[in-house]
This record gives sequence, C-alpha cells and structure tokens, in this order.
Amino acid sequence: MLSNEHSVTAANVTIRALLDAQRQAFVAAGAVSADERKARLQSAIDMLVKYNDLLCAAMDKDFGGRSAVFSMMNDILGALASLKHAREHLADWMPQQARPSVAPFDNFGATAWVRYQPKGVVGIIGTWNAPVFTLLSPLASVFAAGNRAILKPSEIAPATAEVMATAVAEFFAPEVLTVVNGDSQIAAAFSEQAWNHLVFTGSTGVGKAVMQAASANLVPVTLELGGKSPVLIGRSADIRNAAERITVGKGANSGQLCVSPDVVWVAQDQLEPFIAAVREFYEGLFPRIGANPDVVAIVNERHFKRVAGYIDDARSRGARVETAGSGEPHSTERRMPLQLVVNPPADSLIATHEIFGPALVINTYAKIDDAIAAVNAGERPLALYYFGDDAAEEQRVLDQTLSGGVSINDVTMHPALHDAPFGGVGASGIGHYHGHEGFLEFSHARSVYKAGQQDPRREWGMLPPYSEQFEQMLRAGVNP
Repeated sequence: MLSNEHSVTAANVTIRALLDAQRQAFVAAGAVSADERKARLQSAIDMLVKYNDLLCAAMDKDFGGRSAVFSMMNDILGALASLKHAREHLADWMPQQARPSVAPFDNFGATAWVRYQPKGVVGIIGTWNAPVFTLLSPLASVFAAGNRAILKPSEIAPATAEVMATAVAEFFAPEVLTVVNGDSQIAAAFSEQAWNHLVFTGSTGVGKAVMQAASANLVPVTLELGGKSPVLIGRSADIRNAAERITVGKGANSGQLCVSPDVVWVAQDQLEPFIAAVREFYEGLFPRIGANPDVVAIVNERHFKRVAGYIDDARSRGARVETAGSGEPHSTERRMPLQLVVNPPADSLIATHEIFGPALVINTYAKIDDAIAAVNAGERPLALYYFGDDAAEEQRVLDQTLSGGVSINDVTMHPALHDAPFGGVGASGIGHYHGHEGFLEFSHARSVYKAGQQDPRREWGMLPPYSEQFEQMLRAGVNP
C-alpha cells in the first residue's frame, strides 16, 4: 500500500498531467468562438438533465437524508439557471470595447480597445453543502469566458463526487472538462497547481490555506467563503413576516448554507413575539423532526456534535435556549430541531463561529445603531439581511455596513440573481461569479493600442535631442 506521501505525489503527477493536457489543447485551439462556448454550456446543461435523478440520490446518500426536492431546487435547478443564463448572454459579453486612444496620437489615426480573452485552465474546488451547485455554477462563468476546467468535488460528499465524475466523463473530453476525486490531501495538492485561475468554496480557514498555496504560483483566486451572516430587524418591520422568511431561509438545508442567517438582531420589546412566530412557522414547515424527509440531516457525526457542542456551551454559560420544532435531536438520524440561542456571551462558541447548522443566535438591541456597530465589529459576512419599511433606516444599514451581498425583507435570495455578482468581501471571500461580472472574473482584459499612419513626434520635437521649447511644453502640462 502506498504511503500518504506517495499518494499525494502520485496525485500531483496526475493533476499536473491533466492540467498540462488542457493547457496544450487550449493553446492549440486558439480563439474560442461564441458557438464553442455555447456548445460547452449546453453539454453541461444536458449532463445535468440526464444525471438529475442520480445526482439527487447521491446527495441523499451523502447527507444521510436529503430530499430530492431540495436537491433539485438548490443544486440542480440553481446550477441550470447559471448555465442557461451564461449560454443566453455570453455573446453580449464577448465583443471588444473601444477605448479613447493616447492624445495627441488619436488625431493621427491611433486607436485603442480592450479585448476579453480566456485565461486558460481553471481549477474549481466545490464544497459538500451544495456539492453540485458549487462546482457547476462557477463553471458557467468559466465556460462563458472560454476557459477549460478541472473539478475537485468535496470528499465529504463522495457519492455525489463519483456520479459527477461519471457524468463529466460521458459528456466531455478530458481536455475540456474533467474531475479529480480524493481526500483533503488531494484537495491540497489540487490547490498547489499552476492554474490560470482557481475557485474555492468552503470555510474561511481552508480558504486561507488555498490562497497561500495558490500564491506560490501567483494564481489568481476566487474564494466563496462564509461568515456569520446577520439579520437586522428594524422596528418598522412586520415581525411575523420577518420571522416567517427567516425561518424558511434557516430551515433550508438545515442551516447548512453559506448564506444562511446566523445571528438575528431584534428590538428588545419584539423578542418574545419574534420567538413565538419562529416557533409557529418552523413547526408548520416541519411538524416532526425524526423520520421527516423534508428535514435535511446534518452531513456527518462530526458536524452534528459540533453544532450540539455550540448549543451546550451557550447553555452552560447561562444563555437562554429555546427549541422550535417538536421532539429532541435525533443523533442516529443527525436531525435536529431549530435551536434559538438568545443573547449568548460574546465569546461563546456559537457567537464566534459560523454555525452552519439548525441553530440561530438572537440578540436584542435598544437602538439599531448598536446592532450595526456590533456587525461592523466582526468580520465582513457573505450575506447581510435587513427587514423594515423605514427607507432612511434601510439606507443607513446599506451605507454603514459591508457584506458580500444583501437581501432586503427576505433572506438567501440575492445569490439567485444570475445577472448580478455573487461573492464575498474580506473574510467572506474574494472575487465573484454569475452574470457579466463572472464572465469578467475569468477573462483577461487585454488592452490593445494600434498606431496611426503618421507619427508626429519627430516633427514636433518630441524626440531626443530635446529642445528647450519641448521642455517648456511639458512644463505647461504640469498644472492642477
């Protein structure tokens, strides 16, 4: 049996060979037409349509309980929407853009433009919580820009990874798109390659390691990370409407989404009505927890214990913990009713770590400015949510905070904007995909200058030996 070191060395060789084959094919092919880009996107669409049921079954197996309805809605249809949007719009994104040329040479026929060219080969590392979407949604932007790609599915979702490898092998030549599967060491080896661009979705901690590995080869990165996405509920909000929408968003994938609401800020006098409404709506969505296929299981025992540990830590430190949903946590099924942790200590585990599970911190405020200050005291999140009908307050929240994206009077909706960029800022990520901005992310914007027929520099005394008159002309240009 090979040692881990030998296995990683072998993986490096394999990944490098795949990368080299794609790069050679990229160079040999030359310019990538709009028709070829559309054909690649269409192949990805056809692949998803054919493998829809197998991928949903694989995701159910990987989670130990994930409804095909949710997997279709979140991963299959979400990825299809990204791919179809890119297919329909890439021809509008591709044309070169004329730019002003250099004065005074523009008067003598000099022109300039920017052309958008594919970078080459892009590595895409997906994550387990949305194991199809986090591979194929960025791939839509990668293909639209004319690149080739190699996918690294999450090792925490091995069944999905296996189906993905089979599907890609059926629909694509490996010189265009292929899959590398393996454990975290293989993922580390994947990060170390000399990609033309690298995409990673996952935790902030791992994202730092990916970025460090990429820096050795000066590889540009797109990191979609996460953070403690806050919800600010203004006093003008309809508290029941806010509770319902937050509950729906938090219940999706049992909170295992990178944009899942993590901490809610609500006025002190609205706390009890908010908790009561969350409990009512959650129990309406999920009348029972055990043996309920609509309740997505926590992906593995380690993550189940992690979330339970956050709650136990908060309770042991005096925080109030309420349960929304009937029944106790089912450790054998890894299903858990929603846990509401009220005003936990600022240094508690649940207050300082992204929850990524069926628990929600609820903090109270006297003034919403205090909540804004608390949000700004932490790392910049991937998502921020505001509920309220006060236009001035809404503007203040938008002006005084910074996050990857925002949904107003709803949660988890802005990532569905396929013609707007999706990504983080600071600790929640770097770069973005979706829409025109995604096309630009994976394109090289190449400036081109073309000289005119006549060069006036010698005639105007602009070449050595320099004259006093030319110096005076330059000095005249030094002005405010």
